[in-house]
Amino acid sequence: MTQDTYQVDICGVRRDLPLFEVAPGVRIALFNMLGDYEVVEALADWLAGQVPADFDAIMTAEVKSIPLAHALSVRVRKPYIVSRKTRKPYMLGSLSVEVLSITTGAPQLLWLDGKDLHLVKGKRILLVDDVISTGSTLAGMTKLVEEAGGKVIAEAAAFTEGNDPEKWRHIIAPANLPVFLG
Repeated sequence: MTQDTYQVDICGVRRDLPLFEVAPGVRIALFNMLGDYEVVEALADWLAGQVPADFDAIMTAEVKSIPLAHALSVRVRKPYIVSRKTRKPYMLGSLSVEVLSITTGAPQLLWLDGKDLHLVKGKRILLVDDVISTGSTLAGMTKLVEEAGGKVIAEAAAFTEGNDPEKWRHIIAPANLPVFLG
């Protein structure tokens, strides 16, 4: 059996993304940059030239977008913060917000470690994610930033997703992934 794929150009790097059925008759192209240094580096180079310069820190949600946040952080020389999906015992003084995850289909918590509060309070934050499909993770990170006393000034991603790319025109992303129906 052969796997159907969707070919994309990610800032000059070509990849074949496997198509995955998420509901009867609905497939999406699966994008996972973990371990793909060529994609991460190309995306970070592109984003560094696109994001506004007037932010203080980057926030991303674990796990798949951490390499991108790190690589972008190195290029713009600003810290990055990881909002966690589970609270670890060493996370003292942490904040949490509830978000509905499209991946799990259930509510989950996003956590901000207390050690990172000073990077958010009174600061201007750039949110970075891998794929924006519903916006629920962005909404959760925005709520987390606001509860910590910061302000989100821009949102960026490797891809937006859906058959109405205009919905995501405010997101800084090099491309949109379609949803495949039928």
